[in-house]
Amino acid sequence: MAQPQLPSLNYTVPESNFFNSSRYNSDGHGGHNTRGPGFPVLKKRGHNLGSRSWIKIDPDGSSKIVELDKFTVMRHCSLPSRDLRLLDPLFIYPFTILGREKAIVVSLEQIRCIITADEVILMNSPDGSVVQYKSELCKRLEASKDNSDDLPFEFRALELALELTCMSLEAQVKELEMEIYPVLDELARSISTLNLERVRRFKGHLLALTQRVQKVCDEIEHLMDDDGDMAEMYLTEKKERRENLTNSDLYDQISTSENGKVISKSAPVSPVGSSSGVQRLQRAFSNISSSKHGSFLSSSNGGENIDQLEMLLEAYFVVIDNTLNQLLSLKEYIDDTEDLINIKLGNVQNQLIQFELLLTAATFVATVFAVVTAVFGMNFEDTIFDNPSTFNWVLIITGLFCAMLFFAFLFYFRHKKVFPL
Repeated sequence: MAQPQLPSLNYTVPESNFFNSSRYNSDGHGGHNTRGPGFPVLKKRGHNLGSRSWIKIDPDGSSKIVELDKFTVMRHCSLPSRDLRLLDPLFIYPFTILGREKAIVVSLEQIRCIITADEVILMNSPDGSVVQYKSELCKRLEASKDNSDDLPFEFRALELALELTCMSLEAQVKELEMEIYPVLDELARSISTLNLERVRRFKGHLLALTQRVQKVCDEIEHLMDDDGDMAEMYLTEKKERRENLTNSDLYDQISTSENGKVISKSAPVSPVGSSSGVQRLQRAFSNISSSKHGSFLSSSNGGENIDQLEMLLEAYFVVIDNTLNQLLSLKEYIDDTEDLINIKLGNVQNQLIQFELLLTAATFVATVFAVVTAVFGMNFEDTIFDNPSTFNWVLIITGLFCAMLFFAFLFYFRHKKVFPL
């Protein structure tokens, strides 16, 4: 006995009713099961697995907050799960700009969004960058309704993300410069443990900020080096090509079916012959569609005019590269200050060594004089004690000898360039 076939789980949600269906109410709970009867467990599992708050921004500048789970976003934007994982705030991933068939995945600082040809799905967050991106994009889209803009919708959304990211990083660099330059100047004047600790903390912040700026710079440069990735980001153009391809296929099917009807009226055929003719027509339609789809892909992947996107990326690459140069200049200033501190510390150490040598030489000379006086202070009989003035000459000669010995040490130190001239 044949097993009954389960209904297919792959279905397509119409774009016009995607965010207006009863499944996505304001509270995020669905009104009915969109997967059909017999699968309540799958619906509950999908709801528990990651319904997040998103901000949907339309090309006319209107925005609203919707609750979407991961699988719905994947189906609507034709994205794999690994791309959505890049937008997860619980994971730390390098900054990414990915071009896909129907969407652009952007993860820059706190701006994490999915850009399509018809909308921007922005991850909702109370962060100031997200609020600024939403308000600024809505304002620009509303202002560009009456004005003709050369940039398509997806490039305007991408441009704003790059602009806010570059402005945010540049503002952080300027703030760090204003804080660290006075500390470095004070450290150069007065070397203390407190100033060294402050510079060490600022240097850690500088290293982290440099890594973030470097990642953005590398991502833009990598994208500019790959023409195929840039061509994938022309979503509006690809959408128009798909629509033209669909319309041409429908027109070909209608015209071919009309020709088939005319033939069937004029010359009736047997059922076997008609069924084989239908199969031949279906194969012909599939061949036509595949050939047109292949030509569409080849035209979309080769020989595109990507100058528009390339100029856009170059402009922000110059901005982020300038920010990176500022960070490198600041790092060089810190390194120069550290070199100056090391030179000063080395000079102080040399002075201490010189003083130690002088003290050692003086101690040696004083020890020689003390030895002589100690010898004559012993209890023994000698004729030198008969004349008191004779002992005074012994002390004078010993003192002169010690002084000459001390100056001999100094001359030796100068000759060996231990002391400055």
